[in-house]
Amino acid sequence: MINKDEIKHIAHLARLGLSAKEVNQYSKELSAVVDYIDQLKEVDTINIEPTAQVTGLVNRSRQDEVKFWNKKEVEHILEQAGSRLGEEIKVKRVLK
Repeated sequence: MINKDEIKHIAHLARLGLSAKEVNQYSKELSAVVDYIDQLKEVDTINIEPTAQVTGLVNRSRQDEVKFWNKKEVEHILEQAGSRLGEEIKVKRVLK
């Protein structure tokens, strides 16, 4: 079982402030998770190939293709932009 000191240490590393009640609760819950993982260790997986994905989906990708627009098309699109700087559309900053 994961003891209270280990829970407090994990909480400190994660910068979580836990109450005494939460420490008791998480001690029981994390112990149950670790016990379950220990049960999985009992399964014989020697001849089983690792599986990363079970649905059969395959990533489909394509080569990037540069498509050049003529000057008239570019100007038409830029006219519709709210704000622009030369041949670039200005947008609000996304990241701060």
